[in-house]
Amino acid sequence: MIEIMRHLVEGGPKTVGPFQHAVSAGDFHFVTGQMPTMPDDPTTVVEGGIEAQTRRVMDNLKLVLDGLGSSFERVVFARVYLVNFQDFDRMNAVYVPYFPEGCLPSRTCIGVTGLAVGALVEIDLVVAR
Repeated sequence: MIEIMRHLVEGGPKTVGPFQHAVSAGDFHFVTGQMPTMPDDPTTVVEGGIEAQTRRVMDNLKLVLDGLGSSFERVVFARVYLVNFQDFDRMNAVYVPYFPEGCLPSRTCIGVTGLAVGALVEIDLVVAR
C-alpha cells in the first residue's frame, strides 16, 4: 500500500482555493499549480506581464519545494499553463534559470482560455522525493 501524505507547508504561499500545497505518494511529491500572487495575498496578481508573473510563480514553487525539503534539481515533470502562447519564449527565459544546468524536467505546456485570479501563467510540478 502506498503511503499518502498531504502538505500545507509552513511559509508557503496562501492558497487561492481548497487544496494542499503538495501531496506525496510513493516516491513523488505532486506540487499544486502555483499562481503569480504574493505569498501572503492570494487574491492579487503581481503586475509586470508574463516575466514578472513567471518569476513569482517560480518563487512560490520554490517556497513549496523548500517546505518539502526539496529543490528544483529534483523536479521530474512540469506542466505550464499559458493564457497567451505568444508569451512562450518570454516565460521560458524566466523559467529555465531556476533549474540547475542539466536538470531541466520533462514538460508539457498547455494553452488555456483563463486561469484563477486572472493570471497569465500557472505551473505545477512532479518531484522525486
